[in-house]
Amino acid sequence: METSKKRNTTMKDVQNTQDNRNVDIQKVGINKIDLPLIIQRKNDTDQVVLAQARVCVSLPRHYKGTHMSRFVEVLNEWKTKNLLGIDIKGCLEKIIKKLNAKSGELKFKFKYFIDKKAPVSKLIAPMCYECSFEGRIANDDYKFILGVKVPVTTLCPCSKEISQYGAHNQRALVSVKVSYDETEQIWIEDLVEMIEGCASSPVYSLLKRQDEKYVTEKAYENPKFVEDLLRDVVIKLRNNKLVKEFEVECEAMESIHNHSAWAYQKEG
Repeated sequence: METSKKRNTTMKDVQNTQDNRNVDIQKVGINKIDLPLIIQRKNDTDQVVLAQARVCVSLPRHYKGTHMSRFVEVLNEWKTKNLLGIDIKGCLEKIIKKLNAKSGELKFKFKYFIDKKAPVSKLIAPMCYECSFEGRIANDDYKFILGVKVPVTTLCPCSKEISQYGAHNQRALVSVKVSYDETEQIWIEDLVEMIEGCASSPVYSLLKRQDEKYVTEKAYENPKFVEDLLRDVVIKLRNNKLVKEFEVECEAMESIHNHSAWAYQKEG
């Protein structure tokens, strides 16, 4: 009688096999994975957001590949935690340990809603801001970076000065990234409010006629070049004792030119 051969059920771990090309990979991981995230708000409530994550680690030259599924396993666990931003450290530490890596990075990008009150009618409507939490660990040092993108209004000082009446204004976008100690906390709400206060006028999601009159006149009385806007934001960040490093980018989508006005500053 013919004897049947037993099937080998052991699956080979290809990622852990030896690679002989002598190339250390600085960053390898997964990008653009969508997942729900719980963000703790300044008023002690929570906001569930749809976040897009990018996570990566270093890979020594002798390993053929990293274990992509392990990134997802840790992210899936962390999505149920209440994040302030600094808590990114714990998630990243676990990923690095799970993958036996020496360094790693984790970034969440998400849209965050803040209830905003119109200046005159006092009507409230949610305003959306693009935000990010980013953590980096290298040589056992941890850095956290909070990012926000804030739309504002700018009005051209030159246009106001040379025109008999009126002045051109435009929507501008201020992108700010700040790094601060993990024992401290900077709230998204406070950073957004600071940036809006540096513009000719904030932008609102809901305005009635009396509100439109107010913001139009406010911008006219508070003209700003893109350079003015950037310098005012830089000074505010320099004066914030919690901020260790920062990066500011301002782009004004010009209403009478076929280009944008742009300015950038990085310090720390």
